[in-house]
Amino acid sequence: MRNRFDEQLMQLNKELIEMGALCEEAISVASESLLANDKQLATKVAPLDSEIDRKERTIESLCLKLLLQQQPVARDLRQISAALKMITDMERIGDQAADIADIVKVTSLGVPDASIRLKDMAKATASMVTKCIDAYVKQDLKLAREVIDSDDIVDDLFDEVKDEILQGMRKGITTDVQSLDYLMIAKYYERIGDHATNIAEWVVYSINGHHKGE
Repeated sequence: MRNRFDEQLMQLNKELIEMGALCEEAISVASESLLANDKQLATKVAPLDSEIDRKERTIESLCLKLLLQQQPVARDLRQISAALKMITDMERIGDQAADIADIVKVTSLGVPDASIRLKDMAKATASMVTKCIDAYVKQDLKLAREVIDSDDIVDDLFDEVKDEILQGMRKGITTDVQSLDYLMIAKYYERIGDHATNIAEWVVYSINGHHKGE
């Protein structure tokens, strides 16, 4: 019985890794389309978002089977319940990446100084997503807390983007519409960082039973 449970738990980890990889790819493709102002490339994010949604349903079903058909001990129970919480944030990450791509598809964006910081935000948030999934699979408390600490970096980059957008408006480099689009994109990246932080906090819970919100 336990061997079967362990096999299913390994499958859960595999599915989470794949979902995390899809989230990372969605962020990467959305960011590349943004920096290249490539509307065609931006259309490739929606299918990734749809695949992330399918993964969410698959993982949810697997978690429920583990809870109903097996008899998980306390640590296993924490790991499964944490996974159920994590996939909600991962699904939202896919949505945020799709939101960025949608802006690229319908607007004509220039390349202001803020795009450099947006690139940094994209890299930082994608790394956070990768690390928090890795932390879950390895049950690595130190790595999970590293992700949580990284959220401050993303927040600081968001503040820098806002400042650069304002400077661009003052210098006439970007129009009001472009500036608003860039600000929205920066906000989406900030939200991705928040979701990755949420995931990392659930990883901490899966390891030691303590959650920040409690």
